Amino acid sequence: MRKRLILWGMIMVVWALCLTGCGTDEKKEDEKLKDIEFTVLGEENIPEELKQIIEEKKEKEFKITYQDGDFLYICVGYGRQETGGYSITINDLYLTANAIYMDTNLIGPEPENRELYHAQEKDGASYPYVVVKMEYLDKSVVFD
Repeated sequence: MRKRLILWGMIMVVWALCLTGCGTDEKKEDEKLKDIEFTVLGEENIPEELKQIIEEKKEKEFKITYQDGDFLYICVGYGRQETGGYSITINDLYLTANAIYMDTNLIGPEPENRELYHAQEKDGASYPYVVVKMEYLDKSVVFD
């Protein structure tokens, strides 16, 4: 009887180890491998074809990628805003085993400055977007 208990105990330990798995050095698919170097482009540096695409999409939120030669352009637009004075931060742009991850945030004007921005704009509206340029990588882009 004692031998059976020991045998069952050993089987349970082996079974528990199999369920939890052994530690491996494999990276998770969404684990950050490295930050990506990029440049934020001003309107004058955006390729003409990409400018046209942005112009067509600017009324609504958009997230697009565009390849031109050895470069990948990642664009995030926040659609029509009622006033100017918005800015966009790039919180993260990094590479994982399977994708490029980009996280951005729209920052609005301070409430006390909204009227000032509204008066400066022709119709009061703005269309904030950001375009980043990076070395081309054959990976899909995930927008957070």
